[in-house]
Amino acid sequence: MRCYVNILHPTTGTISSASFHPQQFQYTLDNNVLTLEQRKFYEENGFLVIKNLVPDADIQRFRNEFEKICRKEVKPLGLVVMRDVTISKSEYAPSEKMTTKVQDFQEDKELFRYCTLPEILKYVECFTGPNIMAMHTMLINKPPDSGNCKKTSRHPLHQDLHYFPFRPSNLIVCAWTAMEHIDRNNGCLVVLPGTHKGSLKPHDYPKWEGGVNKMFHGIQDYEENNARVHLVMEKGDTVFFHPLLIHGSGQNKTQGFRKAISCHFASADCHYIDVKGTSQENIEKEVVGIANKFYGAENSTDLKDIWMFRARLVKGERTNL
Repeated sequence: MRCYVNILHPTTGTISSASFHPQQFQYTLDNNVLTLEQRKFYEENGFLVIKNLVPDADIQRFRNEFEKICRKEVKPLGLVVMRDVTISKSEYAPSEKMTTKVQDFQEDKELFRYCTLPEILKYVECFTGPNIMAMHTMLINKPPDSGNCKKTSRHPLHQDLHYFPFRPSNLIVCAWTAMEHIDRNNGCLVVLPGTHKGSLKPHDYPKWEGGVNKMFHGIQDYEENNARVHLVMEKGDTVFFHPLLIHGSGQNKTQGFRKAISCHFASADCHYIDVKGTSQENIEKEVVGIANKFYGAENSTDLKDIWMFRARLVKGERTNL
């Protein structure tokens, strides 16, 4: 299997490929996996696409398990099943048409295999080091936009660190794998290269006419003239990206559902922080409120508790997280 970085062309602006000296690396760790070119690319742009990384057979197994979840044939502990804001409860029988995302699949042995694939972990270690925690898992089933053109399949531009009460950010990375061909027609990822070098920005719900899905927070004040890169990917291609990288996805203009599977990994040496009094306080209140309702509790959890429940050691030793 030949894996290589896919140097994509931005729709506006340019991707930088600046020169580096080894002592200047701050977003990657010393390793024998990434080429110097790949390492420089991630350092400067905050993302890296590796082609044909996850085998077709594994992707088919993930697809089969997702369909079982949609049919309610399996019900893993802690799994959160989400539906698009425009889909009513009575519109479909249990099927993939009712489900736009499943997350927190750490107790589903079949889906969680994704987080332990050697092909994935060998790259993750380049960013986190040898002690690796799987922190947040998702299988995204982006739906076609409804006929009323509400465009609710869009995901606003955001930074994933907004959702995370642990640091440092440079020891966190997302692995996001396309489960089929993904392009601008069915809502590929769009990234703003180099924005991982900035700070965490305030997020909230965008004021979109058609409504916004739960917890789809977006950045309120990003620079609209920033270069954008649309990540056209084939089945098995995997993008690794920094949690401060500004990214989102467009609407799905096709009639099919667009699937991807992902996991956010962090070094076990990361530590939890208190987000009260910060720009993350709004998402903490929302996540904790949903969790208390989900588990039938009343104000008995906080954001740290939720993330500790999700976190799983996948390689090395568990230290702080």
